[in-house]
Amino acid sequence: MSEEEKKKENYGAEAIQVLEGLEPVRKRPGMYIGSTDIRGLHHLVWEIVDNSVDEALAGYCNKITIIVHKDNSVTVIDNGRGIPVAIHPKYNKSALEMALTMLHAGGKFEKGTYQVSGGLHGVGVSVVNALSKHLKAQVARGGKLYVQEYERGSPLYPLKEVGPATGSGTTITFTPDPEIFETTQFQADMLKSRIRELAFLNKGVEFVFKDERDGSEETFKYDGGIKEFVEHLNRNKNNLHPAIYFEKKKDHIIAEVAIQFNGSYNETVFTFCNNINTHEGGTHLTGFKSALTRALRMYGEKHKLTDQKTHLTSDDFKEGLTAVISVKVPEPQFEGQTKTKLGNSEVKGIVDSIVYEGLSTFLEEHPAAAKTIIKKSLEAARAREAARKARELVRRKGALESGSLPGKLADCSSKDPLRTEIYLVEGDSAGGSAKQGRNREFQAILPLRGKIINVEKARLIKALKNEEISTIITALGCGIGEEFDINKLRYDKIIIMCDADVDGNHIACLLLTLFYRLMPQLIEKGKIYIAMPPLYKISRGKKVKYAYNDAQKEEIVKEMGEGASISRYKGLGEMNPDQLWETTMDPATRTLKQIQIEDAVQADEIFSVLMGGQVEPRREFILKHAKEVKELDV
Repeated sequence: MSEEEKKKENYGAEAIQVLEGLEPVRKRPGMYIGSTDIRGLHHLVWEIVDNSVDEALAGYCNKITIIVHKDNSVTVIDNGRGIPVAIHPKYNKSALEMALTMLHAGGKFEKGTYQVSGGLHGVGVSVVNALSKHLKAQVARGGKLYVQEYERGSPLYPLKEVGPATGSGTTITFTPDPEIFETTQFQADMLKSRIRELAFLNKGVEFVFKDERDGSEETFKYDGGIKEFVEHLNRNKNNLHPAIYFEKKKDHIIAEVAIQFNGSYNETVFTFCNNINTHEGGTHLTGFKSALTRALRMYGEKHKLTDQKTHLTSDDFKEGLTAVISVKVPEPQFEGQTKTKLGNSEVKGIVDSIVYEGLSTFLEEHPAAAKTIIKKSLEAARAREAARKARELVRRKGALESGSLPGKLADCSSKDPLRTEIYLVEGDSAGGSAKQGRNREFQAILPLRGKIINVEKARLIKALKNEEISTIITALGCGIGEEFDINKLRYDKIIIMCDADVDGNHIACLLLTLFYRLMPQLIEKGKIYIAMPPLYKISRGKKVKYAYNDAQKEEIVKEMGEGASISRYKGLGEMNPDQLWETTMDPATRTLKQIQIEDAVQADEIFSVLMGGQVEPRREFILKHAKEVKELDV
């Protein structure tokens, strides 16, 4: 029997370890899946898919299918080895039932079972079972097909053999419990973007996504892995050279890195460990940064492309860089607030050496591309120095002219940053109404004239010279870029308040681009909101009501009867201060939309498409999504 066959044989019932039962999961679901909102709902799918991906990482599975059914139940099918079904000698239950009914009863906890495992918390299928109204597990293993069903975590009958099976694998179908989740409606875009990511990170594994609700089906398979990931991220950008890819294995750790520079001014670097997006970076990112800087600096000095006058920092070498770093580590150590920072010290050296050697070789073999990259870094260094001076000017103006700021910024009287909020208001007339209608104690108003500069298409120095942007930076007080400090933020909520028309939406988009590119922490920490002013005022006699959409308008008109008069607000300036307060600014009655980044990869892509320099991708995006727009004000 070969070593591989022995390993396959050894993945049996006794490889399943047990730690505790399922009762705590239904009591405190947030502890196990993060939340019971839309994110937590989708987390259920990833827990099942992660198990299938672990089989792929171990070399036993090459196809994973995810199906959303019309009733919002989900099926995940893989062609791996199949969850073990033998009776566990100690517990007198099938290994499958233990994996589904006991927390931490997974093969991931036995060192020999999986060399690398992707599930972040390792809670897996048992938690999905606990939080599902109904779950059905089917296992093909050893030529036989086995089935067991559960209701809210409890087995409806013991595991039973139902007939012969060809091949092997696991099929799990679950229906999320509406008693637990705020919504049980899965979002196809959220599912597809993570499935695409997993397909890039696991080259050669085929992922199929079927949505029976609209009959759509898509297959994701990338033999080029993360090299194709970088090409996908850069497909709408002006690229300076073909994407490059390095891979190295050492002490059971696999490190893969893909790099491509483009003509933009932004840096896009995504890091992963065992398929988990390590948002907070870690040792793999540290190793990558030091090697990138060292390789480019050494090449520039060797070929006399740099000069003593311009001091190049690691940030200068990262302008226009797109990179994906993916490591597979047998025993990952995660740190940081959200447990998404890699702590394994041995990973740093492996990534450092692979990037330094690979990039140095590439630069020597492609002198034209190398020269373009170094030239771009020098321009970035000069712009950074100019931006530093401009930033100091903004800071000095802020400090010296704070007495004359109220002409533009109507500040609030409270200085407690935990209870204050600032409205960024489009136009002077709306700004005037907002100043009169607000609660002066905790609401500050900053009226903005016209459209701010698009920071997606401009270097920092140009952005800082824009008067509106420098006013926003001064008003918020937390700085930008590397000097950003959220502890200096003067307001707890930053609320964008624009007209509900094309111009208003464009201004909101420009402001969101500013925050996403120069102060992303404000979005990550949930500080950015969009105000939702009403679209209609409906009155009959002395009775006045406001509607925020067409459905509400119809409902109110029906309730008020035939003689109701309907006014359509074209802009915030049409509302008097009392109306603006009552509908859009009063915390007791207003509606605010909090801006969140569900998926950093997708967010980066959309900002590049909508706000970047290339026209064609934007045209394609608009044509593709135009049919989804219900009503458009021009």
